[in-house]
Amino acid sequence: MFRAAKQSRIFQDIVDQIQEAILDGSIKSGDMLPAERELKEMFQTSRGTLREALRVLEQKGLIEIKLGVGGGAMIKTANTEQIGESLDILIRSQKVSLSHLCEFREEVEGDVVALAAERATAVDINRLKELLKEAKKHAEKGGSHRDPFLEADKKIHLALAQISRNPIYILILKMVHNNIHRYYDSFLPLEKRELMENYEDLRGIVAAVEKRDKAKSKSLAQSHIRRFGDYMEIQKEQAKE
Repeated sequence: MFRAAKQSRIFQDIVDQIQEAILDGSIKSGDMLPAERELKEMFQTSRGTLREALRVLEQKGLIEIKLGVGGGAMIKTANTEQIGESLDILIRSQKVSLSHLCEFREEVEGDVVALAAERATAVDINRLKELLKEAKKHAEKGGSHRDPFLEADKKIHLALAQISRNPIYILILKMVHNNIHRYYDSFLPLEKRELMENYEDLRGIVAAVEKRDKAKSKSLAQSHIRRFGDYMEIQKEQAKE
């Protein structure tokens, strides 16, 4: 199943070989890896190096180490939540700048909204309209309802991702919107004027999606993200002065 690991980078080579076998389907969810003694012989490595490689694979969510009689390394189903956590860490560690995040959102969410305009059902549109009502209720109450408004805003963006029916977009945008409040808290003071402006943008996007106007939906989503991104950049620069 496996070849002797390259001695120049033996630890990483073990991880890479097992990971590739899992991802290409050579070994499947629920299968057990060979016993530790057999793996040591296959990779021609020490017990310590092998165990460290297996721990890395376990941290990646690719295997589960079972102890005791009948134990060993069992292959797991791909865990999207664990992938999302890795992306969360990237944002939380502030390795992603505000400008990079806005640039990413403008392109990706523009495409997502265009797909939503193409794929939305009547049930989807009704759901979006209910969320808009919730957003409007909080926007009209001004800055004291900033947090509940942002929660409604998040639900609308994630609902549009769900309507795209694309699991990659859904996963990535869930990660982004679960963490974007960190940027809002630092760079986006929201009073009634900004909340209502945000709401009107969302209302226009939903209306374009309902009309199945892909081009307009995309354009409105991109201008919305660009505008509020610019607001945050201005606030960020003012904070430096």
